[in-house]
Amino acid sequence: MTHPTRSAPRLAPDRLGDETLLLLPEEVLLPEGCQTHQAVLIAAGKFQEVGDATTLCRRHPELTPIELPGQLLMPGLIDTHHHLTQSLGKSLVFGEPSEIFKRIWIPLEASLDEELLHLSAKLAALEALRGGFTTAVDAGTRSAADMTAITRAAEETGLRCVLGMICNDLGGGAGDSDPEARTAILQRAERHLAQWQSHPLVSPSLAVSIPEVASDAMLHAASALSAEAGGIFQTHVNEHLQAVERSLVARRQRPLEHLHAVGALGPQALVAHATLVTPNELNLLRDTGTAVAFNPVASSWKGNAVAPALQMAALGIRFGLGTDGTRSDGFRLMDAAETSQRLTVGLASGDSSCGGGWLWLDHATRASADAVGLKGLTGEIAPGLAADFLLVDLDVPEMTPSWDRPWELVRYANRDQIEAVFTNGRLRLWQGWPVDWDARALLREVREAAGAAVERAPIYRVHPPSSAHRETVNGNQEIGAELTAGAARRT
Repeated sequence: MTHPTRSAPRLAPDRLGDETLLLLPEEVLLPEGCQTHQAVLIAAGKFQEVGDATTLCRRHPELTPIELPGQLLMPGLIDTHHHLTQSLGKSLVFGEPSEIFKRIWIPLEASLDEELLHLSAKLAALEALRGGFTTAVDAGTRSAADMTAITRAAEETGLRCVLGMICNDLGGGAGDSDPEARTAILQRAERHLAQWQSHPLVSPSLAVSIPEVASDAMLHAASALSAEAGGIFQTHVNEHLQAVERSLVARRQRPLEHLHAVGALGPQALVAHATLVTPNELNLLRDTGTAVAFNPVASSWKGNAVAPALQMAALGIRFGLGTDGTRSDGFRLMDAAETSQRLTVGLASGDSSCGGGWLWLDHATRASADAVGLKGLTGEIAPGLAADFLLVDLDVPEMTPSWDRPWELVRYANRDQIEAVFTNGRLRLWQGWPVDWDARALLREVREAAGAAVERAPIYRVHPPSSAHRETVNGNQEIGAELTAGAARRT
């Protein structure tokens, strides 16, 4: 069997619908890098064999190999921090100052009924898959509607989802919660962990929005329950200066120190952001085995700082890349991760490499899988793991000629190069669109429903939309010009 060449016929989606597939891509992204002359055998939703193309084809004469010229087969990307039920808001938060969750996200999510919850999650799942993410970690919704609406969205789109259930037992003030209320929340948490334990796409998780909205007892219990169930405990931490200072005033501890003091850190914990961290807190993350969701686009758009990801990598702190629901484009996320470290660390220290490209690929795939509790299930092209993968078109001007594929994927690759998206060995998207459901109909539903949903929510924006902002700026400039001219005439 010869290796596929660029002159072979282009791929068609109807050839990828079988349960058993023997694929011969031009390149395969393995832990050691991009390899040629490889074949990948997929059956029963998993990678069964990965190895030399000639050998695998001889071993399976009953199968017709599918040649994939000009295609890279790579692991699906993993979004370690998302908010699937915020997609109806999107650019409402653009240009807003920090802690937008208080003024925009909590009001919006709290106003969603089950139908809107499903609609929002399905739209977010579609965006994630289009951006190359085969897995997204949902941090939990503030909607009181049944969370099965989110799992239905995952099932219908094929997105693998780590589904967080929020366990907040305080209203944001200091003090201890009502023991009966805490018990009721923990009972629901136990049911949540049991309900999704064996689901083919959904893995359960527990979450606290930020440490200050949960009692010490709840923080400890939710983290412990997650560990017992083999899941993860999620919380936002050290993201905004205001939250750090509130914690210092209330407890004389920074948020990460608070979590450590109550026994909530550990290998089961995934803390989102961790941008404002001291050397001591970095040591806490390392020594407890706690994982971090590094969200570089969120830092750029509305954060107070950038997480020291290169230092985390050097210390052996577990971390993966997350979007925080900003934009679901996996290649741009990796580019943002590298760029953030280049601007905050590399320029000042003379580090021109800032991870060498491969670091960001690794932390968008297998390291992310480890961070979110899915190691051994997904994140690599390896026998026994779920067949969650992408086919990426390499036959494009931007990646020709190729001298260093990992760097090219981080800095040059684009979402529009993703030919196919698979989860559990099943083709979900072809050239950006679902193969078995009507995404255009979903977009029409969203357009019809979003306006009323946003209008109903008690959202408060500090800044006007960009067009109104432009008029204000232009008006101020005209006033300034008139005042200057008047002063000139008087002199």
